[in-house]
Amino acid sequence: MSFMRKLKRLMHKGGVKLGLIKANSLRAITDDPRIKVPAEEYDRIRTTKRYYQDNLPKVEYWTISGQKKRTLNSINMIKQVSQQMATLMFNEQCSIKVNDQALQSQLDEILKNNNFYLDAEMNLDPWIAFGAGAVRPYVQHDQIKLSWANALDVYPLEANTTNVDQIALSRRIQKAENDTAVYYTLLEFHEWGNYQQDDQGNLYRPYTITNELYRSTDPNIVGDQVPLDSIDEYADLQEQTVFQHLKKSLFAFYRNPGANNKNLVSPLGMGICDNCRATLDDINRVHDGFAWDVKTGYRRVTVPRSWLRRQSNMNGKPVPEDAQMYWDPEDAVFVPINARTDDTSAFKDLAIEIRVDQYQGAMDFFLKELENELHLSEGTFTTTPQGVQTATEVVTNNSKTYQTRSSYLTMFEKTIDQLVYAIAELLATPELWSDGKPRWNGDIDSLVITPDFNDGVFVDQEAKRASDLQAVQAGILPKKQFLIRNYNLSEQEADEWLKQVQDELSPTEPDQEMSMFPSEGGGVSEQGDKPSADAATSGQTR
Repeated sequence: MSFMRKLKRLMHKGGVKLGLIKANSLRAITDDPRIKVPAEEYDRIRTTKRYYQDNLPKVEYWTISGQKKRTLNSINMIKQVSQQMATLMFNEQCSIKVNDQALQSQLDEILKNNNFYLDAEMNLDPWIAFGAGAVRPYVQHDQIKLSWANALDVYPLEANTTNVDQIALSRRIQKAENDTAVYYTLLEFHEWGNYQQDDQGNLYRPYTITNELYRSTDPNIVGDQVPLDSIDEYADLQEQTVFQHLKKSLFAFYRNPGANNKNLVSPLGMGICDNCRATLDDINRVHDGFAWDVKTGYRRVTVPRSWLRRQSNMNGKPVPEDAQMYWDPEDAVFVPINARTDDTSAFKDLAIEIRVDQYQGAMDFFLKELENELHLSEGTFTTTPQGVQTATEVVTNNSKTYQTRSSYLTMFEKTIDQLVYAIAELLATPELWSDGKPRWNGDIDSLVITPDFNDGVFVDQEAKRASDLQAVQAGILPKKQFLIRNYNLSEQEADEWLKQVQDELSPTEPDQEMSMFPSEGGGVSEQGDKPSADAATSGQTR
């Protein structure tokens, strides 16, 4: 840390102590009066996070030496569920289209540079698990970047609404100062003001972004507010920025579908498994019990202790060294017990039968319960006897999964719309760019945003192709669009295909046609009626 920065910090501390500078101190982010979401909501999300990270309490059990603890041998079902749903919802084959070509070209470049189609699926995973999330576009070095946040970093400023247009986003950085861990938390507030009138008489709502930095040596509290330039990462940030003519928020908020039954006034959604934690615990308990049976059920045989000693004498006579018999000292199968040397009854096989069928039945039962609670089709996590299915059968048999996916896609489509609007607002704001010129001058109110989620397995591709072919034959679908829709071609590739087909179907020249397909019934060739040598020879042979 530079000398000037240390001096500024000391001056700031002195000003706070003298009352010349007003500084906030927060134990938790929800202590800020601008945040209306109850703190209990984030306690719920932290519990979900422990399940998502597979950070579960240890199992307590008793042995002859007393109480012990061991790690739970669990199955991270919440991770599997959220990841599978994210994969079904979004992948790199998806696309986002707008009805403005100038914006479309810039949008494609921005999404490509930010790896959006890969990062969106990855970030959807924790969003679905926790119930909410957000993505924030911003301008850095004349380029638009995307910053992703999960539910624990998203704090709506309004309650009892699902339309979140004011929010606080948090980011935490850990640093080492004088061999001490120090935690810096940046809070970024997005707020709309009351309607005002500009110099031209137009009404607008000022949009204010406020940045506040907090410092703490305790990881469990936010700490005291400090200047933004206390660390290099935020030295260039403005404490407050006001935009006068924005129409859309500069962030995109996501929440899971369905009502929040834990807190009816919370704008945050429920995590996908928040209402079935008991079933998750049952699944983990069954899996842990089976794994423990396998671990403790290895074969054991009791034998007299004397059987395990090396016999150097037998009947008072020394046994030659090369004839002495003894057990492998590393062998874990044989367990010595106190018994007479000749007590053969001490030899007992203590092997137990591992209850595979019972555990398998219990696991299937709880997995089916989880499928029902998550509104997923039977066989999503359990095995089914159907075997290989056609696309139509997949659609029919996975109707519940398809309906659930559609609900989640509806919410994510709103998030994509908000993201495109936010990017368009940044492109249209001249003061954000080094040359003071906007990158886009279109009308944001006339934008039509069309995400294509590429339904994949939920669409019978053969049935779709047959339907499109009928439309082509009926003259209501261009052949070029048929190729693009069904063979995933670009417009240039589709044009090349159509040209090749036209060349192959064009009529051949007459001379070529005569030489390739001689006329029948008296057609004359170039050689006339004169038989060839092969024909003459053939005739002579006959």
